[in-house]
Amino acid sequence: MNSGASEIGGLPRYSVIELNQAIGTLLDRGFAPRFLLEATASRPQIKKGHLWLTLTDGEASISGVIWASQLARIDFIPEEGDAVIVVGKLNFWAARANLTVQILDVRPGLSAVMRQFERVRTRLAPQGWFEPERKRALPPWPRRIALLTSVPSSALADMLRTAKERWPATAVLVVPIPVQGAVEARILAALRRLGENSESLGLDAIVLARGGGSREDLAVFDGEDLALALAHAPVPVVCGLGHEDDTTIADLIADYRAATPTAALVALLPDRSAISQGLLQLRQHLRQRAEMRVMGLQQQLKHQQERLKQLHPRRMLASQRQELEQQQRLLAALSPLRPLSRGYCLVRDPTGKLVSRVTQLRAGDTVELRFVDGRVLAQTLSLHPLPSSL
Repeated sequence: MNSGASEIGGLPRYSVIELNQAIGTLLDRGFAPRFLLEATASRPQIKKGHLWLTLTDGEASISGVIWASQLARIDFIPEEGDAVIVVGKLNFWAARANLTVQILDVRPGLSAVMRQFERVRTRLAPQGWFEPERKRALPPWPRRIALLTSVPSSALADMLRTAKERWPATAVLVVPIPVQGAVEARILAALRRLGENSESLGLDAIVLARGGGSREDLAVFDGEDLALALAHAPVPVVCGLGHEDDTTIADLIADYRAATPTAALVALLPDRSAISQGLLQLRQHLRQRAEMRVMGLQQQLKHQQERLKQLHPRRMLASQRQELEQQQRLLAALSPLRPLSRGYCLVRDPTGKLVSRVTQLRAGDTVELRFVDGRVLAQTLSLHPLPSSL
């Protein structure tokens, strides 16, 4: 209790200024010197260079102020209805018992971020910047990539580990950039430097990455200038920003949108384990094909060797001699003279025709009898046909 206060019946007694000062002292001693406050901006207006506004959550409200000296250093100026996150401290004026939040910094809340996102998307979409046909294919075997992200960060460590595990043959150029707050101009500057030197650096792709955070933290990647810079980059751009369900303007305009920073490296770099396995399978397949081809050629060679053997003059002569002997045996077997060796003979009439019936002759005809060992001329004395031959 202030020294000027007196008591009646054990109750403290204050003047108005003493009461207000006591309240101020309690606030100073019992409240955090700085705090974060989520609210909606209402009725913002400039008075004598200071920005005055009401901070509300729909159930309660409190006045807020950004002094002119601080206002010049703040990049985001809230408008009516903007969701905001402020860094503030309490100001209590004892003369009027007036409590105000002195705003030291202010960032857009989710609703303000999404309104900005929609404004930029609405401007760029009709120009075809988000169309799939405009997207460039990622290089299959990147030699060198540029990695734009904050340094140091856990996201960077994860990406470098992923790059080493998946495809260590790709060189990674780390380009440190700020990834939160009003830093679009600095990111643009880094992109422009890379674009101007991409050929001399041997870049095949650019990765823009930021680890997890709130959607408000990703607001810098909703800038129109940044989006156009990404679209005009000389090499394909991969974005891996925030979490899987976060989508920024940079994600929409990039040639490839990855769910996370690590996923960006997975999408961009080949998997050496899968490549190695594929090469082993290919080698096995080629070996099998080669073995089958050699076996086929060996069989063809063996067949040709057999043909050469068959076509050798001695072999052909022997084969023809054998065939001739077979023909001779066949002719001998079919020769009409063969039965003569068994006691038969051939009879020819005076005209030289073979005689097979008695009726072909007449008594007194001279006939030729052919035996196995010669001929005999004979004369028919009489003819005696058998009854069965009539």
